[in-house]
Amino acid sequence: MLKHPGLVAILAYDGLCAFEFGIAMEVFGLYRPEFDFPWYQHRIVSVDPSPIQVSEGIQIVSHYGLASLSEAQTIIIPGWRNRDEKPPQVLLDALCDASHRGARLLSICSGVFVLAAAGLLNGKRATTHWRYTGELAARYAEITVDPNVLYVDNGQIITSAGSAAGIDACLHLISRDYGVHIANVVARRLVMAPQRSGGQIQFIPSPVAQKPRDEIAPVVEWALQNLGSTLSVRQLAGRALMSDRTFLRRFKEAMGITPKAWLLQARMNLARELLEDNQLLNEQVMEYCGFASIESFRAAFRKSVGISLSSYRKMFGSKTSKSAETGAFG
Repeated sequence: MLKHPGLVAILAYDGLCAFEFGIAMEVFGLYRPEFDFPWYQHRIVSVDPSPIQVSEGIQIVSHYGLASLSEAQTIIIPGWRNRDEKPPQVLLDALCDASHRGARLLSICSGVFVLAAAGLLNGKRATTHWRYTGELAARYAEITVDPNVLYVDNGQIITSAGSAAGIDACLHLISRDYGVHIANVVARRLVMAPQRSGGQIQFIPSPVAQKPRDEIAPVVEWALQNLGSTLSVRQLAGRALMSDRTFLRRFKEAMGITPKAWLLQARMNLARELLEDNQLLNEQVMEYCGFASIESFRAAFRKSVGISLSSYRKMFGSKTSKSAETGAFG
């Protein structure tokens, strides 16, 4: 967990995409008395002269200009007002300067076009709203555009898909800074499901079942209560009283992800929470999460989260307990 995550600068400009801007303000700008540790500082940074004209009857007043980006550890770029308009050069220069000194950049929806215009995504993988992915790829051949995922984390730069996927990307950044438990606490306050994995598809290409929630939700709830067991698609399909093929189709329609991928995500979320609590040995966490061996658990965790079990404990674990101290980390 970071000692202090620093300043989050949220860009504002004439013609601002209000929903995307609101996402950033809700996640990073809201006072959070439920936490007893330093939360993000935030600042609205104006690209155009203040007050910002959002839409008829809505204005935003900011006391900070682009020069204040030099103090930001994280910069949020909401959806850009016009994809055919080149962003002001002074904005592109400020973002490049911020990137060169190590600031993190997160775009929501069409905000990726600002990062692309600045050349900050050259040679990198990125995403945006599925309606714009073809345009982004055609205009910027140096970028590997993934049209399916919710967000792409390149370490210093995170790009997200359509508006609501920006919430997932912001929660993902919180989980990087504070751990998945804190990200889930924030998600609950937002009255939404825990942050989804970036690899989930953006939209459902086939028709949705008439009552997918009624059909799938009880199975999902049961699976979450039994993650330590060996769970197969056939077993889940049986609980839903469906054939394997029908269940696979209905599950993907309802959840936007295959049962196998969903189970792995659910097990990784549970593992992260247990590791943060720091009361169990790795072998015990492995059993709670339904893995057959410590080797497969370690490999799956590293592939999914990007770091080892021991590194995750050091970053996000509570004060080391006696049981955790005696276990073999890794």
